Amino acid sequence: MKSPVGGFDWDEGNAEKCQKHGVSIVEIESLFQRPFAVVSDVEHSKAEERLIAIGESDQGRYILIVFTRRERQGETFIRPISARYM
Repeated sequence: MKSPVGGFDWDEGNAEKCQKHGVSIVEIESLFQRPFAVVSDVEHSKAEERLIAIGESDQGRYILIVFTRRERQGETFIRPISARYM
């Protein structure tokens, strides 16, 4: 699956949480530029829909990323919540 998005929604909170397992922001963003699989994270989708992306980064490592989509001014932004190597 390829995802046309307006960009990524980063702030200090999600950037720190995503990088705590050693996955860089560059590597997270690279996954969304390549084919990847997406499944719904129903168990954790209480306040907003959460999704899980699984794919290979530009660095050749497989990553699992939990994320949500945010809409702003008619554009969709990806907000990563958590990321780890598989």
